[in-house]
Amino acid sequence: MRIATYNINGVKARLPRLLEWLDETKPDIACLQEVKSQDDGFPVGEFERAGYGAIWHGQKSFNGVAILARNAQPVEAQRALPGDPEDEHARYLEADIFGLRVASIYLPNGNPQPGPKFDYKLKWMQRLRARAAELMAAEIPAVLAGDYNVIPTPKDIWSASAMLDDALRQPESIAAYRTLLAEGWTDALATHYPQGGVWTYWDFQAGAWQRDHGFRIDHLLLSPVVADRLIACGVDKDHRGREKASDHAPTWIELAA
Repeated sequence: MRIATYNINGVKARLPRLLEWLDETKPDIACLQEVKSQDDGFPVGEFERAGYGAIWHGQKSFNGVAILARNAQPVEAQRALPGDPEDEHARYLEADIFGLRVASIYLPNGNPQPGPKFDYKLKWMQRLRARAAELMAAEIPAVLAGDYNVIPTPKDIWSASAMLDDALRQPESIAAYRTLLAEGWTDALATHYPQGGVWTYWDFQAGAWQRDHGFRIDHLLLSPVVADRLIACGVDKDHRGREKASDHAPTWIELAA
């Protein structure tokens, strides 16, 4: 089984590239972020014609997450991250599919920091930790996939001295991410590529793609029983270099049956 996460950076603007990727790689489950579409504008018909059932949690022009399943219909389990009823951002969606609980996550960026956006990021991560703990306590086989907007280590960025003032590299962000790992979640790519040097994002600015100045912020965290099934993972880097592509590349895992 192949499960992928892909910050598409606008589902309508990137739809040809997204459908192309689905056709070429045929993931069984695809978690999308930054859909940037209201619920009634989500192109569900296009995905159904491509053989994918879909659920989505949209928001006009910003944020938005979705989960696609090949030849199946995801069953929604949780819409929005619990813990703050006033938070209207469309950043979290859970579904049951193929015997797994899968979450599509678009964690807040947090810039500029310090400030209210960074405070919101850290509070959101506390809420994610609480939800992850519920799933762990219930022993639900789970995958928390998405754009975490956290660069976990210096090995996960093209230059160890780059972006040190950015919210993605602040000690508080990294500590919150490491807490998830300490509580039993496995970072799939870090497990298979302990040497680092694997990027999932290249900025549109400053020739970052052409110079390979990327970093890793798209993660798939696995509960213990799912981590035991992990046999491969990687990044579909080629898709980042295509015309009118997202600034992220699809990131994926493969699980044994």
